[in-house]
Amino acid sequence: MDVDALGRDDSWEGVRALVTGFGVSGFAAADTLTHLGASVIAVDSSEGDAARREQATLLRILGADVRLGPGATDTLPDGIDIVVTSPGWRPDTPLLAEAAERDIPIWGEVELAWRLRGPDAAPWLVVTGTNGKTTTVQMLEQILLAGGLRARAVGNVGTPVLEAVMDPEGYDVLAVELSSFQLHWTSSMSAEAAAVLNIAPDHYDWHGGADAYAAAKGRVYENVQRACIYNVADPVTRRLVEEADVIEGARAIGFTRGVPGLSELGVVDDLLADRAFVENRAEQAAELGSLDDLYADAPHVIENALAAAALARAHGVEPAAVRAGLRAFRPGPHRVAEVGRIGGIRYVDDSKATNPHAAGAALSAVESAVWIAGGLAKGATFDGVVEGARDRLRAVVLIGRDRSLIAEALARHAPEVPVVEVETGEDDLMDRVVEVASSFAVDGDTVLLAPACASMDQFTDYAQRGELFAEAVRRLAERT
Repeated sequence: MDVDALGRDDSWEGVRALVTGFGVSGFAAADTLTHLGASVIAVDSSEGDAARREQATLLRILGADVRLGPGATDTLPDGIDIVVTSPGWRPDTPLLAEAAERDIPIWGEVELAWRLRGPDAAPWLVVTGTNGKTTTVQMLEQILLAGGLRARAVGNVGTPVLEAVMDPEGYDVLAVELSSFQLHWTSSMSAEAAAVLNIAPDHYDWHGGADAYAAAKGRVYENVQRACIYNVADPVTRRLVEEADVIEGARAIGFTRGVPGLSELGVVDDLLADRAFVENRAEQAAELGSLDDLYADAPHVIENALAAAALARAHGVEPAAVRAGLRAFRPGPHRVAEVGRIGGIRYVDDSKATNPHAAGAALSAVESAVWIAGGLAKGATFDGVVEGARDRLRAVVLIGRDRSLIAEALARHAPEVPVVEVETGEDDLMDRVVEVASSFAVDGDTVLLAPACASMDQFTDYAQRGELFAEAVRRLAERT
């Protein structure tokens, strides 16, 4: 059956759909397709937690065939017309590879969401990049709300895009965060405006190398209607704009921490300035706020704010709303969050820094750090972050499976910096880590958890890693 022409107002009866992965986006896809009338099979090799099993029971009551646990994803069921895959599934997963060989369409949940939009659907303002996506899209959400719009941050930030698209009340505009995984499985999206914040080594193991990773990020610019927003300091983002096939009339808009040129947003005398969305760009600039309006004046925070402002301005939001939204924004947990002070030493949780580029940004925002790092490297290298931060390092505490890669980079580029490796198998891992880090720190230092690696070798996710760090800091403060 040809599913390309089907939308939200069509009957999907007779369509046999396979949903691979039963996480947040997988449940949203299976639930939506079931309600549209499709015959749905949902598979996942994990049985999931109690909440997921309860969702599986609900879908079974509604008529879906939910198969969870070992063996559930071993074979492709017969007669499948469409596969909707969760973003973490690699293209070379045997089940997806078999579907591709049979020429069965494979969509992601985001692709399904785009195809199910209604005739008066909310435009999408889309954010991607290696680092800063969640912060930027949440800044954007605050700006849109300050502008009086019914808006919501969705996508990789936590709420499935499909859930927002199918909301019966609808939205004026959606702030959409997309990962490279999600973009890989997205082909027909046409954002009103899109931004690539930066490109740095990450997920090369999933995509198969740097070029494929950058190309996946660049898909966000395809068919953009109004503005392709890029980072002036990152030439790869500009190249991705130049290579994109956009709707006629779409503009390239840069953002920079320096003085903005024509068609750019930037900083002039500590003021955020817009020389892109004003009538006379050659002679005028709109003031969008000041650095004092931001929760921090670290370089990456400024860049995120400018990108969010550019997306909002592309949608027509007034400068006053940009300033109000930036003033209202506060970052979520595990993103450069101070979790305690003991004497003159700050303890900062940036567990969300899961790659070297993000860790480097966190290190650049402090003068002297005891750096806690390590975990799953995902094919990354660490020479760059060590070279950039070596003058700021008091000491380094390493954890995780791939900690030796960071230790080797430190030996090459910062041999004078003390390094302690905390063994993986210790039950009180974070207590030991915090104690060791604190033994090196002096007044004015920051003990910084910015692992530069993924967390799944030792923790459920980056959030658990950050929470355990914060709890260990609190216990140390009580003992001190």
